[in-house]
Amino acid sequence: MQDISSTGRLAYPELGCYLLAGAPRSPRDLIDEVVRAEELGLGSAFISERWNIKEAATLCGAAGAVSNSLEIVTAATNSNTRHPLVTASFATTMHRLTGGRFTLGLGRGAKVMYDRFGLPAITTAELEDFAGLMRRLWHGETVVNHSGPAGDHKLLTLDPTFDEDIPLGIVAFGPRTLELAGRAFDTVVLHTFFTDETTSRCVDLVKLSAERAGRDPESVRVWACLATIGDHVPEAERRRKMVGRLATYLQMYGDLMVGTNGWDPALLQRFRDDPIVAGFRGLFDGAATDEQLEHVATLLPDEWLASSATGTPAECAAGIRHQFDLGVDGVILHGVTPDELAPVVKEYATARA
Repeated sequence: MQDISSTGRLAYPELGCYLLAGAPRSPRDLIDEVVRAEELGLGSAFISERWNIKEAATLCGAAGAVSNSLEIVTAATNSNTRHPLVTASFATTMHRLTGGRFTLGLGRGAKVMYDRFGLPAITTAELEDFAGLMRRLWHGETVVNHSGPAGDHKLLTLDPTFDEDIPLGIVAFGPRTLELAGRAFDTVVLHTFFTDETTSRCVDLVKLSAERAGRDPESVRVWACLATIGDHVPEAERRRKMVGRLATYLQMYGDLMVGTNGWDPALLQRFRDDPIVAGFRGLFDGAATDEQLEHVATLLPDEWLASSATGTPAECAAGIRHQFDLGVDGVILHGVTPDELAPVVKEYATARA
């Protein structure tokens, strides 16, 4: 396996991982994960945001400070939880801190969380308007009396000397967001547990939208997000990382997951009606006991968990390679730490050589 410290270049730019995947014990774990990801030769590190100990700007700064080669991507933060000037400044700071290794990735957020905290839903038009504002500010423009889906702003300005080409990413689910990604963004992150058919369809939609917008389709990078949970991970942890993770997604936006994949909505309703699920407080991937997850596993069809890389490290590596057959440009090995990915990356390297 190539080591970036000895080659001076990324061994596997087509592979990435999430830092602090799921519900970490401490944000400081990120530091060791960044170092290990670079040792493995991974190309990109993705940072998601939860409103607890996973505030994205802080984590990105830490990752930027201890890394030398990794692309650092928020996947995702939201456009309406910070003032546009704060977000634009955060991205510019990260861009210069990392020597151009930062991508600002946006997402809509989960409706259940937005409703709980009284935040308005983010629309497609708002994401597109916000992306346009970011690019204008990064290129030194002063925006006066802006009125659009991203809000009304009397004055927006950073520094008239700025001329920064900072990539913009988006986490995409539905067709309107995928089309937006193709015409206005540089990087697209698909969701975990997408079926093969869903993944291929999403890739085609992004690339076609880019072409229709007069862009080079190959300039828009589409990442699959593949749960990669090998048998070398202890069984209880595998259950938390697979069953707990999918159950959490179903808690947050089950209708969207099921509709996107063409799954049976009656099985989603069975999941929701289960007394343990209905009475559970918190998110399954962070708060459930192993006994509870064993029960939840009986509610999830095998088909719903099958869109993942499981088994031996060699079988996991084969699952990763299969994603490229579906048309994606990169694969995020999701759900485990870089240490847990090491045997899988070793097998991937052997087959790739």
